[in-house]
Amino acid sequence: MTIKENRRLRGRPRGFALDAAVEVGQHLFHQHGYENVSVAALTEAIGITPPSFYAAFGSKTAFFKDALNRYSATVVPLDRFLVPGNAPLTAIADMLCAAAHAYAEHPQRRGCLILEHAKTVTTDWGSAAAQIAGENREKVHAFLTESGIEAPGRIADTIATTMLGLSAAAREGWNEERLCAVAETAALILGRLDRKDS
Repeated sequence: MTIKENRRLRGRPRGFALDAAVEVGQHLFHQHGYENVSVAALTEAIGITPPSFYAAFGSKTAFFKDALNRYSATVVPLDRFLVPGNAPLTAIADMLCAAAHAYAEHPQRRGCLILEHAKTVTTDWGSAAAQIAGENREKVHAFLTESGIEAPGRIADTIATTMLGLSAAAREGWNEERLCAVAETAALILGRLDRKDS
């Protein structure tokens, strides 16, 4: 979404679409990184004044947390895959392939917004990203446990590591086909991790 496309959002906090504003910010943070996106850049892209921005969102960090939550719920939404009753390893394979696609889909927004920012856990914004990443890992673990999968901790950790690798490789420029091949291979390996956690 370009700056020009969002001029319609200009106005008071109650006069613009909050979700659309967060989407604009999500894209900016993903493309440039949290530290490289100023409030001035956000307000210009959204089409509001700084006072309106602070009135609506409180702070840049709070706005970033909204962007992280939106990303988590829309880009590779776990609830779409981790459905009780679904074949667990098939669900995980589909989730990994969806991540591979999402991480390579946009040339200017490669990798995972959450995982890349979670690497800086010493900052408020990095901690927020790490918290969501941790919650997502817990969702995967719970799904595997409820599905009767043996060694759910081992498999959840392998999935988390695979997602990190896919994100890093996407940022290096790997194309979708190559990332999907990795995701498919990881899914095959996961099917063999059938020993219970010690």
